[in-house]
Amino acid sequence: MQFLKAALASFAMLFTSAAIVAPVAQAQGANVVVIDQSRIMRESAGGKDIIAKVNQIEQNMTAELKPTGDALASEGETLEAKTANMSMEAIAADEALSQEVRDYARKAQAFNRQRQIAAAELQATERKAWSDFFTAMQGVLQEVVNEKNADVMIDRSDAIYVSESVDATNLVISKMDAKMPTVTVVRQKIQAQAPQQ
Repeated sequence: MQFLKAALASFAMLFTSAAIVAPVAQAQGANVVVIDQSRIMRESAGGKDIIAKVNQIEQNMTAELKPTGDALASEGETLEAKTANMSMEAIAADEALSQEVRDYARKAQAFNRQRQIAAAELQATERKAWSDFFTAMQGVLQEVVNEKNADVMIDRSDAIYVSESVDATNLVISKMDAKMPTVTVVRQKIQAQAPQQ
């Protein structure tokens, strides 16, 4: 999922300063805890729930667009067959055919707008769901920091070497499973703008 990578990147920014501080903190004997954010997103019950629900919404969107897409494809084939051996001038000279071509172009343009809106809605839906997940996760991360008496928490991807003894990913996953086993994922609607004349 494309947004998953973007979400990981943006969430990782929360720990950038910790990653810079970690080597110094370690040298001073600070307690460092490591988590694997991508694993938490993929393997926690809430993360799996988001992925499944977003996939279902995507399938529903595809099903909604399919009839129009199929109809346009069929109409396009018919129009292509009619104009196969005609020059642009000949098409323009045939008023009925020329109107048919213009109508098809308008429908195709409208369908492309529908697809773009659907893609934007899916992205917004996914972004909202992960935002809710990350908000809940902040409290869990604070709990883990307190329980482990940690001075620094970093993501595994920012570390060169991680001992399993400092990896708290499983603990975060179990706490997230208890706190947020499911996530409400609602399709975000985007208001379509009227096409410019």
